[in-house]
Amino acid sequence: MFNIGFDNAQYIKLQSEHILNRINQNENKLYLEFGGKLFDDFHASRVLPGFEPDIKIRLLKTLADKTEIIMVINAADIEENRLQGDYGITYGDDLLRLVKAFRGDGLYVSSVVITQYLDRNAVKQYVHRLEQIDIKVYKHYTIDEYPANIPYILSDDGFGKNDYVETTQPLVVITAPGSSSGKMATCLSQLYHEYQRGIKAGYAKFETFPVWNLPLSHPVNIAYEAATTNVNDTNMIDPFHLDAYGISAINYNRDIEGFPLLNAIFTQLYGQTPYKSPTDMGVNMAGFCISDDAICRYASKQEIIRRYYAAVCKDRMFGGIKSEILKLELLMNTVGVTMHDRKVVTAALEKEAESETPSVAIELACGTIIKGKTTPLLGSASTSLLNALKHLANVPKALKLIPPDMIEPIQKLKTGFLGNNNPRLHTDEALIALSICSANSDTALHVLEQLPKLKNSEAHSTVILSQVDIAVFKKLGINITCEPRYQSKKIYQ
Repeated sequence: MFNIGFDNAQYIKLQSEHILNRINQNENKLYLEFGGKLFDDFHASRVLPGFEPDIKIRLLKTLADKTEIIMVINAADIEENRLQGDYGITYGDDLLRLVKAFRGDGLYVSSVVITQYLDRNAVKQYVHRLEQIDIKVYKHYTIDEYPANIPYILSDDGFGKNDYVETTQPLVVITAPGSSSGKMATCLSQLYHEYQRGIKAGYAKFETFPVWNLPLSHPVNIAYEAATTNVNDTNMIDPFHLDAYGISAINYNRDIEGFPLLNAIFTQLYGQTPYKSPTDMGVNMAGFCISDDAICRYASKQEIIRRYYAAVCKDRMFGGIKSEILKLELLMNTVGVTMHDRKVVTAALEKEAESETPSVAIELACGTIIKGKTTPLLGSASTSLLNALKHLANVPKALKLIPPDMIEPIQKLKTGFLGNNNPRLHTDEALIALSICSANSDTALHVLEQLPKLKNSEAHSTVILSQVDIAVFKKLGINITCEPRYQSKKIYQ
């Protein structure tokens, strides 16, 4: 059974109350910088078991009558077609995906801000694309000597030359498709413009990680460092908070480094600052909603191991990230785990040694471990997946769900007409074949109906799987890792 360590209902209650209090403290106008993912926050759901990936959207929906959303994107990301790693699409396309998703959930997206605006064709075409679907677009510009020269930043030549984004709701959520988009600068620019109009607006930040009221060494916070090795984020004790209150609170390097700028801007505009520390800026209540600390500690340690495997595979495929791997090894050592603390690693390697062929092991949510090897008809990912479904359906492992005479024509199509070298069925092909069989077989239908039960399972492969297989496992909610080696030595995989 999947163990729960996080209370979603408590989270929505505490978080919404805290945000409403911040709005009331700031003359009914709060700019809330939303870091991390609003949709599909799978990292949080993995390290805080029970945290629902869409919980932040559900939270905003409880405040929908007071909320509007401003999307932010950097002009350079448009021009360079920067890719969003999780989806393999550009930041520009991901922004449009998010706008559609927000609107589909009944949330009001009022506009898009293009930061560090460039007068380039790609950027102008993107602006036109947004305007064609009735999205208001505002332009913010690069400011010389930012963030050092505060008097210049707070002048007509600084924030003053940015477009003022017109808003109507008391809570303005600032979010973006990814990092380094200019969310904080957009918030600060708006504070400047609101001040020019006689409005004393507030600023707050919503970051789930690091969790400020957990210890620096807590695995939940260490797992956040593991997730951000590519951008060199480092968790730190907030020195401003410790000095002001004598209490240790956890923040990360970029917020601590940026706090003096924010403090100076508030002081210049309003004569004083409402915050004594970067931790004060945050509104995150996640740490108060952990219902079982032991479960979250264990889950976070497992996430660190998964991040390590992702890094060594990425290095095997593309190279150039040895420093990330070294940091992940250090983090694993910090929380006291090795690769073999991931049960499916040992199980998969044992199956490979026994069968002398690439293998996959799947640990179901109930704790049962199912194994599968490579066969002439199926890849190891497909074999293990079908074996896991059979187990869940109480069907004998030896039963052939997909007749070989159905698989053979598919193999012929792949190798004879589509130019594939590998005749074995990938997971998507195996599931399609099983779906076809289910039209005339109650057993196949029963097995297929077990797919939702694979959610929150763990899996490990003794070789790097194809992107198709990895994508299918992820869609099914299976956390997959791989050994950093290929099944063959072909130049192109």
